[in-house]
Amino acid sequence: MAHKGKAEDCDSDGNRDSIDYDLIPLAALSVASRRCLGLWLGSGDWREIGTRAKLSDCELEAVAREGEPVTALLSTWSLERGGSVGRLLVMLEHLDRIDILVAVSHLVYADCQAYLQSNVCISSQSVQLGKVDGGDLALSSNRDLPSEALTLNDNPSGPNAEYFDAFICYCNNDLHFVKEMIEQLEASSFCLRLCVFDRDVLPGLCVWTISSELIEKRCRKMVVVISDDLLDSEQCDFQIKFALSIAPGMQNKRLIPVMYRPISKPYPNFLRHITMSDYTKASTKYWFWQRLAKAINIP
Repeated sequence: MAHKGKAEDCDSDGNRDSIDYDLIPLAALSVASRRCLGLWLGSGDWREIGTRAKLSDCELEAVAREGEPVTALLSTWSLERGGSVGRLLVMLEHLDRIDILVAVSHLVYADCQAYLQSNVCISSQSVQLGKVDGGDLALSSNRDLPSEALTLNDNPSGPNAEYFDAFICYCNNDLHFVKEMIEQLEASSFCLRLCVFDRDVLPGLCVWTISSELIEKRCRKMVVVISDDLLDSEQCDFQIKFALSIAPGMQNKRLIPVMYRPISKPYPNFLRHITMSDYTKASTKYWFWQRLAKAINIP
């Protein structure tokens, strides 16, 4: 991703050259993007960014007291003080946090593209900021669905997109268990509709953008198939952290971890507070699918 001047590597379409990240205020970042950044940035990282942004010690302490310090930091670091999406990306690069740049680049691109289309930016060379109650004009977190088809049964020219009861987060090595899940939850009296990436998502689309779109807007729940392979997967790690970021305080209702085989790696700390459905216990396997279907169906 090029951070200064024109965007070069953000997305695969021809519109990428129209974005100058240095002219986009941090107010353009959606709530979901800010919370996703918050999951990735540790205390030392966001404090370093605040220091480089020349925030005072008092401001940094005020940010630290907030429940979501990264969100507070981005709100404090306004465009008038040199804060911009481009400046933030450059700082992440200087901190050698390439992992964050890879994870959020397409989310940031979508936010900036929506910002430009909202007429807040008059042209690609100048930005006119509106003011609402003395603060920077922020974008609504509501986004129109993409006009192109995302999944197999999408009809972009029709009135309705394809929606699902649950997004299944899994690795390819666990696909055989996902197929059993399809048989038990879809082709049965439960009649659930699962979003399975390899089956439902059309090829040729950006993995990060489509994952976030499906998780946030098309699926009510997410089922995470826990395995050693999943714990090593960058794509699955992003999907889980993104799902956690869009529903703070409601993770226990949105995410459903499923343990279908023993693991040798440490269980993720950010999932420890969520009750798990354990397929490895022979004594409770009889009720496994019924309990999982009920958990998915709960509003």
